[in-house]
Amino acid sequence: MKLQNVANRVVRVLLATPGLNRVVGGRLVTLYIVGRRSGRHYTVPVAYQRQGEKLLIGTPFGWGKNLRTGEPVEIRLRGERTTADVEAFTDEASVVAHYAHICRENAQFAKFNQIGVGSDGTPDAADLHAAWEAGARSFLLTPR
Repeated sequence: MKLQNVANRVVRVLLATPGLNRVVGGRLVTLYIVGRRSGRHYTVPVAYQRQGEKLLIGTPFGWGKNLRTGEPVEIRLRGERTTADVEAFTDEASVVAHYAHICRENAQFAKFNQIGVGSDGTPDAADLHAAWEAGARSFLLTPR
């Protein structure tokens, strides 16, 4: 089992535990995703950044293909399970801008996605472009 899978299992338990979810979940949301072809259910903890009432997330992983504009997704945010509307982005300009925003606010996200950040907090433009070329996508989730 990959280390990331183990980490995700631990984080899922923490996010589902009353009391702990408010401490651990300050920057994490749990997504409940159904595979578009397989019908398989996935529970994925992911970092987010607020943009007003919306949650901005990004991922290089295949599960992101199951999030599509116009199709709602179930989420758990700060211990509350609810539905969110999805706006998906795959174009270079949007993904690079979204990843840059997340990286400026979340050093762990930048490190995990191998995006260098300068001493002034500016993400490396070449690394952002490389993330997009490798399949990164971004999403705005609007909790209902």
